[in-house]
Amino acid sequence: MENHSNMLNQKLELLNILKQALLIPYKTTNFILLSFLASIPLLCFLVFHEMILQPTLTLTFDVLRQTPTYFDHWLIAINSRTMAIDFFYKLIQLALLHMLPLHLLELCAAVVTIDLASITFIKEKPVTSREMMQRLVNKARCKGILVTSAYVYFVSTCFLLGSTWLLTNYYIIVSNFFYNSFTAALFRVAAIALLVKYLEWTAIWNMSIVISTLEEVQGADALGLSAYFCRGSERQGFLLMLVFFMWGVGLRLACFYSRCNEKGWKSILQVSLFCTGNVMKWVVCVIYFYHRKEWTAERVDNEAGKPVKAVYVLQHHNQPAYFKNHDGSSANGQQSKNSSRK
Repeated sequence: MENHSNMLNQKLELLNILKQALLIPYKTTNFILLSFLASIPLLCFLVFHEMILQPTLTLTFDVLRQTPTYFDHWLIAINSRTMAIDFFYKLIQLALLHMLPLHLLELCAAVVTIDLASITFIKEKPVTSREMMQRLVNKARCKGILVTSAYVYFVSTCFLLGSTWLLTNYYIIVSNFFYNSFTAALFRVAAIALLVKYLEWTAIWNMSIVISTLEEVQGADALGLSAYFCRGSERQGFLLMLVFFMWGVGLRLACFYSRCNEKGWKSILQVSLFCTGNVMKWVVCVIYFYHRKEWTAERVDNEAGKPVKAVYVLQHHNQPAYFKNHDGSSANGQQSKNSSRK
């Protein structure tokens, strides 16, 4: 009964987050203007990126449709070595584009959107373009955001590469030696399970960027704090990220089947919608962060066995956050005293 009530509350909160996110752009003209200006470099680069990505997707489907005739030493089925080499070069191009320019442009647009969404959501005084630029060029703040972003990029890339390698090898081996309805169903279940876990962790990774931007906590501390806030709401984070994952995949597939790379205006329209979804994703992440922060402040400390009122104290010099009881004493400190007495 209690689990059912918690799930219902999470669904209501999920709808509330999406509703609040949709209202943010209409509360101030500065948000629309500044987020649009911050997204222009990303939009221009994505148009170039799509010119490489769409032919690569076409080539990928051509490779997968071919009947494998032999295996090379990496256990990858190929029927045309020329096609495989061309496909390999295009993957290298996409990897290099993702590694630096695309990642940095997405991060710059995300930081501006996070700042604007936070100011609008908590009803602070609107910032001017000059003040926003001063915040962006703050060296200490930029360093912390870059460090957290590097952590997130490394972890997410390792997860994606590892998952892709496992699924690819499983598919190749099973399709050639053990293919039946059971192994096919097992492959789909494994792929869905990895996708669910990836989206759950994406919510944590994105919140760590929000924390690093708004609270100036960086690296592993930001990731740890984000994981703590998301504890107990993994399903909610998964559903929020699923919305924007489906938005991105839907646009990619629509562009692929309508051959956007052959008509420039279709590609620009697809990229514009993708950037709009990217802005809304970070708005949702900001609101999700404040909701989880407020919920954590009222949470009962199960280990101590008493309610705690969270006093969100982010210590500088890479010290972790802690919570205080109603009497002002530190909950973490009290637990350490109790353990030392034992």
